[in-house]
Amino acid sequence: MGAPESLIAAIAAQIAETAGFTGCATLSLRVRAALREVPREAFVPASERKLAYVNRALPIGHRQTISQPFVVALMTELLDVGPGDRVLEIGTGSGYQAAVLSRLVAQVYSVELIAELAARARRSLADLDYTNVEIRVGDGAEGWLEHAPYDAIIVTAAAPELPPALARQLKPGGRLVAPIGRAHDHQMLCLCTLTPRGTLATHRVLPVAFVPLRRAPPPARA
Repeated sequence: MGAPESLIAAIAAQIAETAGFTGCATLSLRVRAALREVPREAFVPASERKLAYVNRALPIGHRQTISQPFVVALMTELLDVGPGDRVLEIGTGSGYQAAVLSRLVAQVYSVELIAELAARARRSLADLDYTNVEIRVGDGAEGWLEHAPYDAIIVTAAAPELPPALARQLKPGGRLVAPIGRAHDHQMLCLCTLTPRGTLATHRVLPVAFVPLRRAPPPARA
């Protein structure tokens, strides 16, 4: 069973309330259906499952969170993906955002720095038989060059500026949604579109609060 209608209604109401900032006036039928289908309780720790359908972020361990359902819905809407698209996600976390996207696109590639979270997300997705999500452990700021270019890229952790490697892995006309800003400081959700000239056109959408994008440590010197 996916999200109860009360959560869907709360998300739709918040989408409408923030339309003046985001440009998203309504919760689309496709995103609504994906949220309804994906059981959020399968992606939160057992201790948090009673709160799985509350419209708020929840801790998932390792100082990471599963995003607020409204934010998941908004970022998904901003990506504007289609059934044939291939999407790169930076920051798998619990796997919930990847699961929602998997209901809307052909393939999701997701990069997670924390091996334990990546393994847990793989199990959760496998238990639901969501087979079009591939997860690797690595430095998300480097993207996943092997499968580039992508129709869309979503970043679920904040960095002071967009990692350059990600823009290089986006198709012309592709959309990238990411929170930009420092940890515990002002962050802005941004929608970036790659122009035919290869530059990013950036639209500031909404103030947000995300965990910081963590980088892999540099290799030790011999």
